[in-house]
Amino acid sequence: MATKGGHRDTITGAIVVLVAVILFGLIYAKEDGPNRQEGANGYLLSARFNRADGIGVGSDVRLSGVSVGKVVEQHLAPDFRAVVTLRVASNLMLSADTAAAIHTDGLLGAKFVELKPGGDDAVLKPGQEIAYTQDAMVLEELVDMIIQQAKAKRGYAGKPVPTITN
Repeated sequence: MATKGGHRDTITGAIVVLVAVILFGLIYAKEDGPNRQEGANGYLLSARFNRADGIGVGSDVRLSGVSVGKVVEQHLAPDFRAVVTLRVASNLMLSADTAAAIHTDGLLGAKFVELKPGGDDAVLKPGQEIAYTQDAMVLEELVDMIIQQAKAKRGYAGKPVPTITN
């Protein structure tokens, strides 16, 4: 039984599905698929963080806001610190005093590792560790810290805040 619009609905549905398949194909091609060969481009560096919240394999590594690599591995060291392995572009010559910090893309965006080069003449060699790191800031901890400071300024530190019914 044909609908009131005839085969128009079927054709419209087929076009929508076709456009969706093309868009997913373009996204897949842009990301180079799951079997991307990372080994051919760049060199590995590692960094130790007390907290690496939100960072995972595939997270961006940026320098001055420009993507220069990816996180390729992470594991827990015997001292219970997160060790993150970064693959950075082979043409990137980072000074030995480069710092790595975990930042968030906007208020609730994805986390990434931001590299901040120093002024040392020596450069990091493949496989070396970035000595200076800054951990991820957890939004809940930041809000809790602001609330505790506000309570302390008003004299309610460690005490319940009065309500209208008290």
